Amino acid sequence: MEESADEFQTRSYWRCSKKDFFPEKSFESWAAYKAALGQTHHRFKDRLLCRSSDATELGEVRKQSENDMKRCLSWWDLTWFGFGSVIGAGIFVLTGQEAHDHAGPAIILSYVASGISAMLSVFCYTEFSVEIPVAGGSFAYLRVELGDFAAFIAAANLILEGIVGKAAVARAWTSYLATLLNRSSNSLRIHTHLDKGFNLLDPIAVIILAVTATIAMISTKRTSQFNWIASAVHLVVIVFVIIGGFARANTTNLKPFLPHGVQGVFQAAAIVYFAYGGYDNIATMAEETRNPSRDIPLGLLGSMSIITVIYCLMALSLSMMQKYTDIDPNAAYSVAFKSVGWTWAQYIVALGALKGMTTVLLVGALGGARYTTHIARSHVIPPFFALVHPKTGTPVYATILITFCAACIAFFSNLDILATLLSVSTLFIFMMMATALLVRRYYMRGVSTRSHLLKLSSFLLLIIASSLGTAAYWGLRPHGWIGYLITIPLWMVGTLGIQLFVPQCRTPKVWGVPLVPWLPSLSIATNLFLMGSLGAEAFIRFGICTLIMLLYYLFFGVHATYDMAHGQYEKPTSVEAVKNEDVKKAAEGP
Repeated sequence: MEESADEFQTRSYWRCSKKDFFPEKSFESWAAYKAALGQTHHRFKDRLLCRSSDATELGEVRKQSENDMKRCLSWWDLTWFGFGSVIGAGIFVLTGQEAHDHAGPAIILSYVASGISAMLSVFCYTEFSVEIPVAGGSFAYLRVELGDFAAFIAAANLILEGIVGKAAVARAWTSYLATLLNRSSNSLRIHTHLDKGFNLLDPIAVIILAVTATIAMISTKRTSQFNWIASAVHLVVIVFVIIGGFARANTTNLKPFLPHGVQGVFQAAAIVYFAYGGYDNIATMAEETRNPSRDIPLGLLGSMSIITVIYCLMALSLSMMQKYTDIDPNAAYSVAFKSVGWTWAQYIVALGALKGMTTVLLVGALGGARYTTHIARSHVIPPFFALVHPKTGTPVYATILITFCAACIAFFSNLDILATLLSVSTLFIFMMMATALLVRRYYMRGVSTRSHLLKLSSFLLLIIASSLGTAAYWGLRPHGWIGYLITIPLWMVGTLGIQLFVPQCRTPKVWGVPLVPWLPSLSIATNLFLMGSLGAEAFIRFGICTLIMLLYYLFFGVHATYDMAHGQYEKPTSVEAVKNEDVKKAAEGP
């Protein structure tokens, strides 16, 4: 019996059939698919207006994975996950890139601006993850508050963020490995005659992605132990970088402090926001956290507060060591120490950067796979990728999917191309999260009146429109001020209108964002403002990706999620349920 169960367990997970990918009735045959396409308008309207619930996300949707993830994490694990997921390529590579190209010594102000925006988003994430502790993170939260279509937009961007983020860090990993070997940053890449930005092939990035993904698939708890040990070593290197940088500082390098003006500061802030982006991975660990209501606030808020201070100190030490025009965009800290005569220090910095980027890839493999798992549970992508391995308690297929796509991109694309696209995607999701929090606090089905809904919608539109107006005016007239006399008061009117005229329908049970609606409204404004500071090229890439996502949704996602919501699919049977059925049949005899 035990051998039979083990055999079934292996067979039941390592499978690959049409039903695993397309269990919905809309994909049973070509005739069924054509009939589904004929109902696209009706189904899209249904998905646009449909809302999930806390109970559904925590119960029925989780069953799609067939096996549960293991609750094995504490606040200590989450804090180090926060540290390990954030401090990597962002601070070690983007600091030099943006100081050199846009901000100059004022890069420290860029980190302050993006850090404030990130902390506002952290507050929103914390409240949601405490009350809806599932692996889906912002995707699950948006399904509950803004509906299925809004959640799909987030899902597409989350998958894009996970793939592009891992690819960008993997590319930076290769640059620092070359520095550690005392070679130029591109020396370990294969030079080709392809278009610029895609002409440096990077097989080492593919290898490091595969290694970190394998570790993440083996065990979440063991990955956590490896992460906090590696992060502790990394912290020692960071302390050395800060102290060493100040010891070799030359304050004349801080002049001119604003070589490209305030516009350059915010343009850099929008890109270095990538350096803070990993914290949302912590929210995806909620399903594996022993006590989410206590551990998640400690892990999220504690780690982000420390990280913001570290970023500012590291940015300042780099700016004082070397003039911004001489900073190496690819391996800034290593080259800076070499320029001040500490040649030996470049190896310590390169080794620390490699450790940091390795933990970023490791936690990114965990977080990205868990996002993908919950997205697959809702059938936005095939539910095959929602399956959790019965022994490891990890989503193996989702991890492989994200890693494979990231490896394909990392093999070809340069970091600057990846970072701008990632920043747009990340800022857009965080803006949606702040909007969803206001909806959660001020609207509840069956409780809020139509009048209250109309007021909330009007004020939210005013907040978003005025924030867009501020960002647009900044982009068109960076030295103007008259436009702000219109947009900023409108933003204040919208926020004050929610506070005075829309009653709160929900009070957080354990932990909530303070100063609602002002902090979430400010988060909307800052995220949109930073998005407006990015160049047009980033939005063109973002628009192309969004168009592809919408085409996918109309031809596949809307039909799969519609069938899932209405029970028109072959429901999965857990391994345990089938094993119990086998035992029952064996007991009854032939």
